[in-house]
Amino acid sequence: MKQSVREQQWADWMRSAIDGDAQAYNRFLLAVTPRLRMMARRRCEQFGAPAGEAEDIVQEVLLAVHLKRGSWDPARPIGPWLSTIVRNKLIDSLRRRGRRIDVPIEDVVETLEAPSDTDNFDRQDALTLLQRLKDPQRDIVRSISIEGAGVRETAVRLKMSEGAVRVALHRALKSLATLYRSET
Repeated sequence: MKQSVREQQWADWMRSAIDGDAQAYNRFLLAVTPRLRMMARRRCEQFGAPAGEAEDIVQEVLLAVHLKRGSWDPARPIGPWLSTIVRNKLIDSLRRRGRRIDVPIEDVVETLEAPSDTDNFDRQDALTLLQRLKDPQRDIVRSISIEGAGVRETAVRLKMSEGAVRVALHRALKSLATLYRSET
């Protein structure tokens, strides 16, 4: 991989900065910031993030560079290291914002309607399978899946920890799936 003259200069300044040269670190930050801004804008555009998000990402990248500069391997090019930080900060930003897509209800209303003739497996069949579970599992599935109670509420009522309720629910649903497959 060939480094540009500019990236070689950045790498030299960063090596000096790691050795304690504050002026070299200042030169590095001043030189690299416009490139970081350009990368952040391009990535925001590429991934559908608002353009205004780019400046926040640049600030987060600069902070990460400052905090993680000791993790950069001076024997390796600095460009890919910076690019990776920009990408990771953009991903963090997208995760915080959440990706939201608005679809008009009219476009999906047909998919929301339940078919009028449901398959043979209806509520009575579910209750019959549920009876085949052991006592705490049966109570947990009934409470959470049928009655709509939360894990915390179920745990308090059954005098169990929330973690134990989650594990029991997972195992019970796995057992129900196995029972269902064996009957169909």
